[in-house]
Amino acid sequence: MSTHLAAVLPAKGSTIEVKDRPTPTPGPSELLINVKSVAVNPLDWKQQLSGFMLNQGFPTVLGSDVSGIVLAAGSAVPADAPKPGTRVAAFAPCFFTQGAADYGAFQTRVLVPAANAVALPERVDFDEASTLPMAVATAWSGLYTLGVPRETAFKHVDKQAFLVWGGASSIGTATIQLASSMGFSVYATASEKHHDYLRTLGAKRLFDYRNGAVVEDIIRTAREDDVTLQLGFDAVGALESCLQVLKKLNPRGAKLASAPPLTPDSPQMEGVELKFVSAPNDPDKLADFFRFVFGVWLKKKLDAEEFIPSPKVKVIGGGLHSVQAALNESKAGVSGVKLVLQL
Repeated sequence: MSTHLAAVLPAKGSTIEVKDRPTPTPGPSELLINVKSVAVNPLDWKQQLSGFMLNQGFPTVLGSDVSGIVLAAGSAVPADAPKPGTRVAAFAPCFFTQGAADYGAFQTRVLVPAANAVALPERVDFDEASTLPMAVATAWSGLYTLGVPRETAFKHVDKQAFLVWGGASSIGTATIQLASSMGFSVYATASEKHHDYLRTLGAKRLFDYRNGAVVEDIIRTAREDDVTLQLGFDAVGALESCLQVLKKLNPRGAKLASAPPLTPDSPQMEGVELKFVSAPNDPDKLADFFRFVFGVWLKKKLDAEEFIPSPKVKVIGGGLHSVQAALNESKAGVSGVKLVLQL
């Protein structure tokens, strides 16, 4: 039996260990990927500490963001899916498989559903590509949660706005680009040092979240612009501020999607429908959803140079042996960068 190196989580709350694991064979609708780069998300260290959505047990492998080369494809993979030898970015389904170890990104071989992969144009390198999957999937899941149709294409005269709190995060930058591509006028918060960059991604109005009057500033600007701002996406966990903005502007009702998981202690506000971001629950519908997100929408945008992998990459040296260090750095907090490991 062939083996490969993996950054293994032995138990909830334990330290990552680099070990050999058996290399799996792809199922009928799966791809086996030779991993070249992986990116770190806050979800990773949160799962390490809490065991959240790791119900398959331990030891396991964390991680969702991967880029690499397709090694093998299952017997029922569609003809239009990436073929062996293709450079891809892929959304490793650690979360959706409840922590099944073969599907975690932090290893040199990983299984992914073919629907979760996108073929890369040559101009996008593996490091940049690894920033894409979780961010794009979560951005689209947020719009799905809010009930925004895929075909949405507002015009300027429609004056439809969209709030993104945490615009400089990877999920925030993806949501800015997605909402902007649908014709929304994007109102985003971020540190002032990131404002110019976020404008290049499509944000129309930028606000410094550290400004004590940021809620009032957003409300005033939306009224001055005469826009409808009924939808919001909280990428970082600032629910109270988001709820205040949406409630004040929409006495008759608004919607807010939260990327961080909601808890019984999460604030609520009458008139604002608050939901955790989610994709379709049915397995077939989930596959169709990701097939559209990656195989259709993202591929088209990347090929046309209409989507920018973001934010900027910060490479952590040491490969799999530095996964724990990267998780620690993510937990300590990063701003305007995505932590990436080269394998």
